[in-house]
Amino acid sequence: MKKFGLTLLTAFVGGAMALGVYKLAENKYADNMSIEDKQKVYFASNKGTGNVVSSAGSVDFTQAAAEVTPAVVYIRTTYSDKSSGQQDQLEQMFGQMFGQRMRPQGPQMASGSGVIISPDGYIVTNNHVVAKAEKIQIVTNDHRQFEAKVIGTDPNTDLALIKIDATNLPIVKLGNSDAVRVGEWVLAVGNPFKLNSTVTAGIVSAKGRNIGIIGRGDEDDDNPFPVRQQENPTLKKGIESFIQTDAAINPGNSGGALVNTAGELIGINAAIASHTGSYEGYGFAIPINLAKKVLNDIKKFGAVKRGYIGVSFADLSDPDAAKGVNSDKTNGLYVNSLVTGGGAEQAGIKTGDIITKVEGNPVYESSDLQERVARLQPGDKINLTVLRNGSEKNFAVTLKADAPAPRTAAVSKSAAELFNKMGASFQPLNQAQKAKFHVNSGVLVTQVRPGGIFDDTEIPVGSVITSINKQPINSVADMDKVITSLRNGRLIITGYYPDGGSFSNVFEVQ
Repeated sequence: MKKFGLTLLTAFVGGAMALGVYKLAENKYADNMSIEDKQKVYFASNKGTGNVVSSAGSVDFTQAAAEVTPAVVYIRTTYSDKSSGQQDQLEQMFGQMFGQRMRPQGPQMASGSGVIISPDGYIVTNNHVVAKAEKIQIVTNDHRQFEAKVIGTDPNTDLALIKIDATNLPIVKLGNSDAVRVGEWVLAVGNPFKLNSTVTAGIVSAKGRNIGIIGRGDEDDDNPFPVRQQENPTLKKGIESFIQTDAAINPGNSGGALVNTAGELIGINAAIASHTGSYEGYGFAIPINLAKKVLNDIKKFGAVKRGYIGVSFADLSDPDAAKGVNSDKTNGLYVNSLVTGGGAEQAGIKTGDIITKVEGNPVYESSDLQERVARLQPGDKINLTVLRNGSEKNFAVTLKADAPAPRTAAVSKSAAELFNKMGASFQPLNQAQKAKFHVNSGVLVTQVRPGGIFDDTEIPVGSVITSINKQPINSVADMDKVITSLRNGRLIITGYYPDGGSFSNVFEVQ
């Protein structure tokens, strides 16, 4: 028995020595290996990620093109001289993706694309394709023509839902943009340069892109670093989490379809990055999972019901932002302030926390959070993970409505009814906003409720009211004073749209 034990011990010691010598030899050998040989050894030992599942399906494009093309329409819009200034600004902002315009003499024309998403005539397109248009004409792939009406728009995502009076229309199947993988093949279908039913192919080159094209210019100049305002609708930026593609997208593609090779709609083409206004290799599409929520809200409520966490934050992927809050982190969102009574404050999130995950998914930049939140309604819960004092903590945050309660408490009884008819809420301009609009007075429209005067006349959130009946307005109290002294039953409200275009609307008070 002793002999057996001694033999076993000897074998164990010998094996250990052999293993040690092997490891030393292996390390020495590895140091002398070429890069190519090291790669061979690595991939022989590591099988990588295995079979990556893509939403692309087959790499043959013919079937997808045949299925999608009949449901992508050509959109022609007509604008009056009065609205042309605003449209020119929108065209410039979105990389001239409206298409070719006529010279500004008389009514002006623009063009874009749209995607039929229901057999009874609902069509999705970009807000910037149809905003302020007096007439919207639809030409289908089989050359039928219809006049469309706008069901609703959402400038914050650059989406619009329009409708034509038709039945049994071909449609594009809605896909799942969350399943889209970088590197998979996609098709862009639209009407660039008025060339109907054009199909181009490329790959998804990135996801979650925030290029700052929607709602730009709302920064507070007093802030030392970029802040994405989640709780304040008067300062919020557009919601951007674009799918980036190198499929050729040109003027006229706006509102068209980005589909995978299974023919499923994964995005709505919205913008290009270009120095010339034409294709230079980068196009951007709104993810369909975000669009679904926006379009369903518009169809059901006439407007988007948007919830907010109730925080303002610095995006730590921006080195200047990270430096401004003395953070050495390169990912996540630094919470620099909370809305009193907001969902984040009530859940227990604190100033100085760093939001690292949303619903368990890493937050690398602001778009990772904004797009997830934008899919939800006020009252919904969202799970956030934050880094606090070196440890991660989880919070379930209940989203709050996107605007403060109507600011009518100080309004006299004689004016309260008219304020209610207006269907809007306001707050004074700060100095940065006055500088942006080049005005010395004004109030900002912070909420527009469905069915009110502002809703009917399409004065959106973010507009500035500078005067009522030629009297300068700086506060709700100023508005109360003018309305209370009203004698002729008419209100002349003057101001600027969010993009800087001016308006002067006359309301007859009943």
